[in-house]
Amino acid sequence: MTNSPPRSLITRLGIPPTLAWGYLGLLLFMIGDGVESGYLSPYLADQGIPESRVALLFTVYGIAAGLAAWLSGVLSELWGPRRVMWTGLGIWGAFQTLFLLAAIPLTSYPLMMLAYGLRGLGYPLFAYGFLVWVAGVTPRARLGTAMGWFWFAFTGGLPTLGSLVAGGLIPRIGAYATLWAALVLVAAGGLIALLLVRDDRGAQRPGGTGEGPVATLLGSVTILWRNPRVGVGSLVRVINTASQFGFFVIMPIHFTRTVGFSLTQWLHLLSAMFATNIFANLLFGVVGDRFGWRRTIAWFGGAGCALSTLLLFYVPDAAGPDFPLALLVAAFYGATLAGYVPISALVPTLEPKHQGQALAALNLGAGASTFVGPAVVAAFVGPLGVEGVVWIFAGMYAVSCVLTHFLKLPDEPGTADAGAAARRGDAPEDTAAGTAPAPA
Repeated sequence: MTNSPPRSLITRLGIPPTLAWGYLGLLLFMIGDGVESGYLSPYLADQGIPESRVALLFTVYGIAAGLAAWLSGVLSELWGPRRVMWTGLGIWGAFQTLFLLAAIPLTSYPLMMLAYGLRGLGYPLFAYGFLVWVAGVTPRARLGTAMGWFWFAFTGGLPTLGSLVAGGLIPRIGAYATLWAALVLVAAGGLIALLLVRDDRGAQRPGGTGEGPVATLLGSVTILWRNPRVGVGSLVRVINTASQFGFFVIMPIHFTRTVGFSLTQWLHLLSAMFATNIFANLLFGVVGDRFGWRRTIAWFGGAGCALSTLLLFYVPDAAGPDFPLALLVAAFYGATLAGYVPISALVPTLEPKHQGQALAALNLGAGASTFVGPAVVAAFVGPLGVEGVVWIFAGMYAVSCVLTHFLKLPDEPGTADAGAAARRGDAPEDTAAGTAPAPA
């Protein structure tokens, strides 16, 4: 039995019926997590914390989040996704409470480092634990769409709707109270997902490998060369958002000082970029299930991003501060970033007996992109300038387009659609990713 909304509609939308409440819970959780994204840094600076220390605080948070993103897949193989999600919710709630009750009122930087840094472990365990759950339940032919809905909920909350909630609450209740509201949203989302989803597979280890903790932990790293296709998929995931994090460093300066936009206009362009990305995540999940996962990643993601990164630089550079034109290319760039959405469906399917390890490797790639992008900027913006850095990112996307063609799924003997599935980079309609067919 399931407490999810009417199954026929949910199924038509491409959401696994037994996990429907989980998507709503994830959206609320990520809204709560994203509330602080647009204002916590200046708020802490206003409390007397030097900017360099605020930057270090966010760096530690990012390191913790990257570690948890990797561990989410590993722990899901050891404990099952539901327990990992409970752990993430508990960590987020406990350390946010410590942050609000002690660290901020006392203006204690060591307490802030402890509470906020360790809270960084929370959201990846919750969100990516649910990602493993989705991968283990959804039929392969609809897995791209299910992953599109996952990223729709994830990015819809962080940072988009979270920032909007903050913008609405801060003038009414203040910045400090808004952080408490974030805790309420996270708790509500977590409890909705964990109490209303009745799918028993969330308590089971994916694939039932029977391996011990050490073997599973090591396996999440050695899988990169044990199954080279998983390693290639992880590299493609690094490339996916490397330019995004690199552009956060150089594009605000380029657009405001060189092109001639105001800071407010640049922020509006950035908002349009990620608003487009939210809906494109869902679109390309559906497209991937029909056009093929590999084809979607290679052409809409790799080739699309190679083109959109160049347009994002050259169109405003040539046209000057023409806001409508810049808005168009910013939205196009945000949309093509979503062309990589099917990678979350493809990579765990490459290793059906070790889905958690495969997703851990993929999450490792996602975490690596957060420092690869800025590292490219730091290394090359001096000798090559912004234009040269943009060409490097475009070249990386072209490489990912080529690499994606090697991510072919294993043959599916005994199914009528096996040949077509292999050609599409997809899988038969009635086969779940590493599991028995999902309930009708």
